[in-house]
Amino acid sequence: MAPDSSTTRFQMDYETNVFPHTGGYGRYNRIVVVFSWFPNFAVMLNLFCDVFYTLIPDSYHCKPDPHLLPSAFLLSNFTSQGYLNLTIPWVSGTGLSHCELFKYPPNTSDLSEKVPRQKVSCTKGWEYTHVAGLQSNFVTEWNLVCSDYWKIPLQHICFMTGWIVGYIFLGTLCDWLGRRRVFLLSLSLSSLLGVAVCLSNSAVAFLLLRLFHGTMLAGVFLASYIARLELCDPPHRLMVAMISGFFAVFAEMLLPGIAVLCRDWPILQAVATLPLLLLLSYWCCASVFPESPRWLLATVQIPQVKRSLQEFSTRNGVCLQDEIYPGETLLSEIDSAYGEDCQPKYFSVLELRRTNVIWKNCLILSFTLFIGTGIQYCFTRNLHSYSSNFYFSYFLRVITGALACIFICVSVNHFGRRGMLLLSAIITGLSSLLLLALTQYLRGGLVLVLSVVGLLFSQALAMLSVFFACEVMPTVVRGGCLGLVLASGCVGMAASSLMELQNNGGYFLHHVIFASFAVLSVLCIMLLPESKRKQMPDSLKEGESQRRPPLFLSRPDRDNLPLLCARPPLSEYNPDNYSRLVSATRRMLTKDNLPYRIAVPTHPPLLSDSETQGHENETLREVAS
Repeated sequence: MAPDSSTTRFQMDYETNVFPHTGGYGRYNRIVVVFSWFPNFAVMLNLFCDVFYTLIPDSYHCKPDPHLLPSAFLLSNFTSQGYLNLTIPWVSGTGLSHCELFKYPPNTSDLSEKVPRQKVSCTKGWEYTHVAGLQSNFVTEWNLVCSDYWKIPLQHICFMTGWIVGYIFLGTLCDWLGRRRVFLLSLSLSSLLGVAVCLSNSAVAFLLLRLFHGTMLAGVFLASYIARLELCDPPHRLMVAMISGFFAVFAEMLLPGIAVLCRDWPILQAVATLPLLLLLSYWCCASVFPESPRWLLATVQIPQVKRSLQEFSTRNGVCLQDEIYPGETLLSEIDSAYGEDCQPKYFSVLELRRTNVIWKNCLILSFTLFIGTGIQYCFTRNLHSYSSNFYFSYFLRVITGALACIFICVSVNHFGRRGMLLLSAIITGLSSLLLLALTQYLRGGLVLVLSVVGLLFSQALAMLSVFFACEVMPTVVRGGCLGLVLASGCVGMAASSLMELQNNGGYFLHHVIFASFAVLSVLCIMLLPESKRKQMPDSLKEGESQRRPPLFLSRPDRDNLPLLCARPPLSEYNPDNYSRLVSATRRMLTKDNLPYRIAVPTHPPLLSDSETQGHENETLREVAS
């Protein structure tokens, strides 16, 4: 029978008893972290390509159909603009109609406006101006305008659905199979699907392939994010996570230039897939992305964790054969703590049903990430109203993302995760409420400032929610829990496409709901624990023991309140563990390589065993008489 996870983790704490003795955050850990940043660049490059694939051209109209004109019509008598004015209706405020043509009576010779003309739908396709960065994309390839416009937001919803499924399913696999296996599996399939997207020849095939491609990309992002933080000590976790955020910003910044060079969407997709193909080299070189020893120890995979610790200690310049404790090494301490006959024990997100604190942390952080991603649509829409230039809103979003990373790097380690998450939620909610109430009374510059501030802090809210969730979730269920949190963020991103699917008919209600949610999240965030400079929990018991610090300074002799009312802890007594401790102690005392031995006396005792027993019997008789 496998030993109880919570009890063994009490005996062998990873960050206290194991991590420092393998070199800590040494040279090899830093190298592995650097290699874990490159998948983030590749994934974000494929994610933001969707913006260019579904971008509708600024100007487009129906192709003129000569069959709808009178038989006596001569094209040579008209200029190109006159020909367009004759065949396409003019819509005040927008110019030439996007979706209609004039149909003239067949035998008329009068082409003036007095002739009864019938408006019909486009019959010969559409003519488009160049899309931003690309000459052709998903919209222009299959004419997804007018009556087929609904397929554009549907494509984005399908893409986000793939990410949601990937986060939930592959996040659970991260807890069962490990971080490295899920990473390599997702990376291989995402590379193949990226090539298949380039070769798609219909809108339906494109939708389905993008759905599965998003699923695999989610697995690559999730596995690399978790493995990256599990290799760090508390002082370096934040900076490591934020540098990966800068890699994402860098990918988003490069994408417009890459799109201009590629010109066609299949070439852009091929270029975005190329980094994924290069990352397949991680298959051959296992040392650049090893399995997380923290996860191996938390799931009691003792042979594997011993090999992993030996590799990490060797590459960090630390020898595990040195004496760490009196009379025993780190590896022998692991053997004595877990026993030789222990079996691996895996967990899933279904274990959250038995918890009282972890699932509430997961729910609160899912809620904040949902708000942070969903409310960004409200701010970017105000940017479009200020300027219709695509690159203005695009690069403003990139700049605010970089500023959000800098804000988190500067403030979070000083003021704590919970405090900065609370501040981001407050400013996001206030910016949204002010835009709702005062847009019609404010000048354009003030609307722009409020939109930029709201966009900045909503992105900070989203980034910090993901990082916070990875820190407070236990190692044994970190993949599944973080997958649920990230999936809620994708739901918020898909909410904007639902508005576009209804031609933005529910935009005001969308804005009101997310502004209200932002205000409500302020109360929820106050229930979260603080993870600054603290160890990440490994077992469910450690996750349940996290405490909520006071919002303001309190007396130092006053204990912090628990996060929420938790069940009383069970007794620590376990007969199996005590018997295992006795057997391990007896086994250690009989080792020949110990630096000390229990010496056996060379001279005979003063009294033999028989004499001693007889002397005790005589003493008892005297006492009885």
